[in-house]
Amino acid sequence: MVMAQPPIYLDNAATTPVREEVFEAMRPFFGPKFGNPSSIHSFGREARAALDEARERLATCLGAHPDEVSFNSCGTEGDNTAVLCLWRAMRDSGRNAVVTTPIEHKAVLAAAHEVAHEGGEERILDVDSNGVVVDASFDEQVRDDVAVASVMWVNNETGVIQDIPALAQRAKQRGVAFHTDAVQAFGKVAIDARTQPFDLLSISGHKIGAPKGIGALFIRRGTAFEPLIRGGSQDRGRRAGTENLAYVVGLATAAELAVAEREQHWKETEHMRDRLQALLLAAIPDAVVHSRGAQRAPHVLNISVPGTDNESMLMALDLRGIACSGGSACQSGSVTPSHVLSALGVAPALANAAVRMSFGPINTEADVDRVAEVFPKLVAKARSMAAA
Repeated sequence: MVMAQPPIYLDNAATTPVREEVFEAMRPFFGPKFGNPSSIHSFGREARAALDEARERLATCLGAHPDEVSFNSCGTEGDNTAVLCLWRAMRDSGRNAVVTTPIEHKAVLAAAHEVAHEGGEERILDVDSNGVVVDASFDEQVRDDVAVASVMWVNNETGVIQDIPALAQRAKQRGVAFHTDAVQAFGKVAIDARTQPFDLLSISGHKIGAPKGIGALFIRRGTAFEPLIRGGSQDRGRRAGTENLAYVVGLATAAELAVAEREQHWKETEHMRDRLQALLLAAIPDAVVHSRGAQRAPHVLNISVPGTDNESMLMALDLRGIACSGGSACQSGSVTPSHVLSALGVAPALANAAVRMSFGPINTEADVDRVAEVFPKLVAKARSMAAA
């Protein structure tokens, strides 16, 4: 009897499994430590102490002061809050525009659209064929009438890395606040608010081994801010609502692990990504690796094969126990080409063939070998069916 092979998960850019260390750190807050941090009795004081400690731990991971860390539900909330709250706080001062890129997560693009809907101006930067921001476009668009510029640190579909410290510094020279969506960057690239001049930064727990439903926004001291969620006085009035304490503790634990393991994780992941890329290109010479010419984070490989479509390929891979995606998980079900690849000038047919494979700590060399064996066979089958 042939034993079924274990499934392979290559969609870590979409979400990651909760780490055991994170789950154990959270466990007491589902049991005896259930208090509300806003209560003044002993249960509440215990919860408040845990909340303050978690905030300090995450701040240390970011190189921030504890009062610069605001907890929220996810990266989408962080992105919306950063763009909308800063713009709303600044619009009456003559800074009525926001600037972003065409390859951002839809959370940032939707927030920029809302700015335009509310009477502000939305400006979109140019990117080159790899998805790197064009310097001349940044200098032209980021002027003294801009409230906030928002540029993603690591792209979730291609893995391309922007030079965020340099862009943030150039925005600072123009008196413009700078936000970066670091959801895919945290735990991959070095982030330090003490030496890097970004003003706001979003992270999300479920990309680094914490549960879904928890994230954080760094807000540098002195940054203009108008709350998105109003009500109680939690989080110094920046985000009303009872804190999700168990998940906050989980995020702090996951963040510490991600920072401690970052360099080793980069080496291991880059080795697997590059090896799989080389094997697939050797077997399929006309395959296209998107943003190959730019610096990329090590966990993302986005590849298109002419003559295939990603929906069929992803289904075929899944039937063989290999989980990948066609791009952002938030775009699941969309029949239009990826907005990221379209912005890079990728032809629609090739964009619709894109398969994103994203690595995490759970992946192994054996996973690479199996995908390298299966993927070309599925390509050959897809092409033969298309030619029939």
